[in-house]
Amino acid sequence: MVAAPWPMEAPPMPGVRVSRPRRAAPADAVRPTRAEVNLAAIRKNLHAVQKAAAGQRVLAVLKADGYGHGAPAVARTLERAGVDGFAVALLEEAIELRDAGIHAPILVMGGLYGGACDEVLSHGLTPVVYDRGQLEALARAARAAGVRAKVHLKIDTGMARLGVRERELPEVARALRDRPELEVEALMTHLACADAPSRESMDEQLARFDAAAEVVRAAGVSFSMRHAANSAALLRGTPALGAVRPGLALFGISPVEGGPSLAPVMRVRSEIACLRRLEPGESAGYGWAFTARRPTVLATVPVGYADGLPRSLSGRGAMLVRGKRAPVAGTISMDMVMLDVTDLDGASVRDEVVVLGAQQGPLGRDEIRATELADLAGTIPWEILTSISRRVPRFYREP
Repeated sequence: MVAAPWPMEAPPMPGVRVSRPRRAAPADAVRPTRAEVNLAAIRKNLHAVQKAAAGQRVLAVLKADGYGHGAPAVARTLERAGVDGFAVALLEEAIELRDAGIHAPILVMGGLYGGACDEVLSHGLTPVVYDRGQLEALARAARAAGVRAKVHLKIDTGMARLGVRERELPEVARALRDRPELEVEALMTHLACADAPSRESMDEQLARFDAAAEVVRAAGVSFSMRHAANSAALLRGTPALGAVRPGLALFGISPVEGGPSLAPVMRVRSEIACLRRLEPGESAGYGWAFTARRPTVLATVPVGYADGLPRSLSGRGAMLVRGKRAPVAGTISMDMVMLDVTDLDGASVRDEVVVLGAQQGPLGRDEIRATELADLAGTIPWEILTSISRRVPRFYREP
């Protein structure tokens, strides 16, 4: 599919076929690198989110393969735990959930790329719409199928990315009113600064959202709810609109200070594959970025930037071995990383290495969180989680 929005004049693509890259399965795992996903923690975090939502519908955001945790398994856990529905970015993500047996409502937030209206209707999905071309294409498809399609209308209140702008809203609202094949279930918007220290910009967007809702009602379009709150907005407290869209919080990371206690969900681990002794002055790795200043023991671990380990952690990150931190030595390569284990008594081949998460070992206990890795790498925890590649198999457990 095309990354940019499809031209307005382009006709719907006939016979759209959605395919997805295959994730490495546990049964295919040869090397010891893997991601362990704690399903009990997912449920705990959902209950914390539901409490914060105070009766509003919770639409769990599972875009980007469930923030890297594996969307189908996470969705099945959340559906059984009582979540109200799901939200994804892409049509293929929604179809993956349907193919996995998910029956709850699924919102496709990225819109109708390519005009794949038949796929949306045949899989019982709810698309987000934000221009007249989408409305007309979906109305034609719904009329041909003899169904009434639910939609969520997106309003641009300041993100300036997708959504109907203020000056276009009356015309789009009238177009919705005149298409009985479409049922506007909700209005939605996206908050640009929900995790900022000040609430000023968030409150400004919510005020614009209130005004937009009045414009839509004045055009004769009814809707049963609105939603704007992501994890940050929900945990900071926003007016109840009927639904919320948490993502990161479900995976154990609070984007705001002082939020509820959340349980980390993912643990990424590997093992030492090789130990090598260097004399003072000897170098190792690409560019000889590491040079031993003393007799040194380096451990080679089969995990690299192709697995989602940020290359920017070269020479500055650390991993856990035997319950203690071992610094990254030199440059992280595509498939491997070296750790300085000189000060870790008893470090051996096949010892567990924790890239992300907690470890209890003979030398102590420690934990590496996604927020820590993000700070070191100069990025955000969302990117850390979603960058863990599909070649790293996910192992699901119920402790």
